[in-house]
Amino acid sequence: MNLFGIAAAIAFGLAAVGAGIGNGLVISRTIEGIARQPEARGMLQTQMFIGIGLVEALPVISLVMGFLLFGRS
Repeated sequence: MNLFGIAAAIAFGLAAVGAGIGNGLVISRTIEGIARQPEARGMLQTQMFIGIGLVEALPVISLVMGFLLFGRS
């Protein structure tokens, strides 16, 4: 395996870990908010889905960059 393959593997792994942590934080804060104010559930869920979408942008960008690095070899 060459240097670009290792860089791609590291990028994939770190992106997956980062997205997992980010999604966990977003969802846990949403659950806390719903527990405190059940009437705001709809608004909080909408914001949670937007937040998860933004958090998931990191692995997608990392995946593209990893494939670009892997394709250079």
